[in-house]
Parts: sequence; C-alpha cells; structure tokens
Amino acid sequence: MPPRVVFGIGAVRDLATEVDQLGARRLLVVAGRRELDRQAPLLAELGGRVSGTFDGVRPHVPVPVAEAARAAAEASAADAILAIGGGSAIGTAKAIALTTGLPIVAVPTTYAGSEMTPVWGLTDQTGKRTGTDPRVAPQVVIYDPDLVASLPHAEAMASGVNALAHAIDALWAPKINPDLAVRATGAATELTAGLDRLSDDSDDPAARSVTLHGAMLAAQVFAAAGSGFHHKICHVLGGRYDLPHSATHAVVLPHVVAFNVPAAPEAGARIADALGAGDPILALFARLRSWGVPRRLSDLGLTADQIPEAAEAILPAVPSSNPRAVSRADLIDLLSHAYAGGM
Repeated sequence: MPPRVVFGIGAVRDLATEVDQLGARRLLVVAGRRELDRQAPLLAELGGRVSGTFDGVRPHVPVPVAEAARAAAEASAADAILAIGGGSAIGTAKAIALTTGLPIVAVPTTYAGSEMTPVWGLTDQTGKRTGTDPRVAPQVVIYDPDLVASLPHAEAMASGVNALAHAIDALWAPKINPDLAVRATGAATELTAGLDRLSDDSDDPAARSVTLHGAMLAAQVFAAAGSGFHHKICHVLGGRYDLPHSATHAVVLPHVVAFNVPAAPEAGARIADALGAGDPILALFARLRSWGVPRRLSDLGLTADQIPEAAEAILPAVPSSNPRAVSRADLIDLLSHAYAGGM
C-alpha cells in the first residue's frame, strides 16, 4: 500500500494539506484536458504549488507521450507529480516517476486501481511493456467518491468490471496465497454489490463509495499477487491493437473465467461466493449482461484476422501459475469467443 491513503466523500478538499505534508512545493499536474477543466477550482486552491501541467495523456501510455511528460516535469522543475484521472493519467505520472523518482500524489476519478500498484506500462510499435518498480507507486492516494460521479454511466460500469478483474485474476496469479485469496474474495464481493447498486442508480453516492472501496481493495490484491492470465491477454490486446482498456477487460474476463474455473474449483467457489450464485461462469456472464458492459471484442476494434497474431503474442506471456495449460489453439478459441460474444 502507499504510505498514505485518504478515503471519503469530500476527501479531496484536503489535497493542499496532503501536498504540504509530503513536502512538495512545485507540482506537475498530469490529467486529461477535460479533467483539468473540471478540477480548475481544486487546482486554484493549491495556489503557487502548481508549477506546470501536462494534458497529453493517452491510453496505454505511448512512449512519445511518456517522453513529453518527462520533458514537462523537467521544464517545470517539479518536485512532485499530481495525477488526477483514471489509468491513463496515473500511468503517465508513473512513466515520469520511473525515470525521475519524483513522488506521486494520485487522485483517481475512475475505478481503474492503478494508483494502488507499483506496476507501470509503456506502449511502442511492438506492443505494451509492463514492469514493477517501487518508484512508481504513489506516495499519497486520495479517494473521493464524489469525483467518480462525473463518469458517464457506461464508462463507470466498465471501469468497475476492470476493478473486478483485478480481484478475480488474482485468484490464479503468480503470488497468490490463502490470505490474498480471502482478500480477493472480499474485494470481489464488495465490487459486485457496488456495481449492482450503480447499475440501478449511477447517482447514488453510497453505491459509488462501495464500488470505489472495492476497487481499492482489488488493486491492492492485484499488486501483491501479480498479473494473471486475464491481464496478460488484455495487455497484449490493449497495447498492440489500441483497444479501450476497461472495455477490453469487461469483454475478456468471463471467457478467462470459463476457461480456468474447471481446473480451479477453489477459485470458482470463491467467485461464486462473491457473485452470490452457484455457478460462477453462468453468474458472471449474467451479471455482465445486467450491468450493460461491452461483450464483444469485435465492437472494440479487433478484427477477426488479428486473432491468430494476438494468440501468438499472448502465448509467451501466459503465467506458469495458471491452473490450466494454455496452447495457441486454446487462445485462438478463447479470443474467438470473446470476439463474437456469448452466453
């Protein structure tokens, strides 16, 4: 976990105090243009602490974006980074921290969870590279459920399923252990309850709080357990084909569960408990339908002729911890089902 986590409705009002306690005096603010405009009153409260801004964030953090962000940090003589937004903004801040060691204050506005991990990712013409480094883990994270209220409903639901994928994929990740499995189950249970409530009323602040808290817990488990089979698939699809991050996770997750659960009955039982159902595979497909998240890779921009190439790229990255052996044919079959949708 980061050294400091602040959680609660209205928590962002303490941002200036948190920055001061960190000892930061010259902040580079990293956020998308829409987020910068939306948070203008908040940034005004920081007064002279803001020495520069960078709004060129992009999904999957292309290397040219990372280089431009690092140049902005140097030009502003920043001694810390304030990242406001989802995984793209926080990922860009991590790219700066990876080479500069600057501390990050993260203010997430989605359920993505990147703020809770030491995982970084960069994308170039060959695809997405990821790694872990303690320098990129934020020093302070401020969770304010009010900041998630501006997410369009469809994006909020997909982002919440992205968080759910952190918890579920941890159950067969490289460093999973009994304690982490219990925590992953708890996070998945909380996320299921939160997403059920959000799907009924996206303006419910209590639903946002439950979902955001579940996302925080799931990201903590993901950080400790490592990247499982599901995440390896999504990293390739997102980085190589520029597919939208959260939506890709939402589409792929049930197909990974359907593939793995027959060989992982204990994990299947935990997923069923979290979903409050007997059959984890059928229950997850049903929940995703009810939540209205994307269901087909074909709708996200992947083409059928790219599936064999994607399978080849994924195969070397499959973790040895996966409960079931994975072949190229298995990957083509899994991706084909995710491409067409199903259940």
